Formats: sequence, structure tokens, C-alpha cells
Amino acid sequence: MDTLFDLPEPEMPEQAVIAHYRLSDDEYGSCAEREAIFDAERAMTVAVAKAGVGEVDGNEFGGGEAVVYAYGVDAEALFKVMEPTLRNLPFRPAHVVLRRGSRETESRLDL
Repeated sequence: MDTLFDLPEPEMPEQAVIAHYRLSDDEYGSCAEREAIFDAERAMTVAVAKAGVGEVDGNEFGGGEAVVYAYGVDAEALFKVMEPTLRNLPFRPAHVVLRRGSRETESRLDL
């Protein structure tokens, strides 16, 4: 048996789209704000899966901010699918971080 061909294929580096939204208070935002984030997250989960560009991995609330995380092999392709929903959320200020590997390769886009 030739073990050279049994090596695992190298993994593509994971890239990320991280969306940040300022909420109405210094804690977790209102119930309506949280529900809007959850609804948007569900919509993006379906769109991202359908496009086959990665996965929406969850959210985080606290300190007056909501953050939504998504990962895939191409941050730009992932953002392109998520962008309409991200821009439709009314909370401002808001921005998205596109991370292409390490923190040194990330860029920030205002929404």
C-alpha cells in the first residue's frame, strides 16, 4: 500500500464575516432588537447554505452590541450573500469585519 495517497487533503484557511450592531442600551438591547437579529440570522443561515459559501455560526449580545458570526473559505463571497440582510437591519452605527485568515488580513466596512 502506498501511504503517499492516503494523506489528508490540506484544509482551506477559514475566513470570516463578523457583523457588529450598536443596540439601544448598554446591555443586550430590547426584546424587539434581539428578535430582529435572530430573524436576520435565520434568513442568512438559509441563504448562505443555499449558496454553499459557508455557515452562519451564531451571535453574541452584550455591552450594547449584537455581533453575528459567519465562516467560509471566501469572506467576500460569504459577505455578498449576507449583505442584503445585514444592510436591512436598522441598528446603527454598524460595521462588518471581513477576515481573510489572520487579523492582519481583515478589513472593515461600514453598513
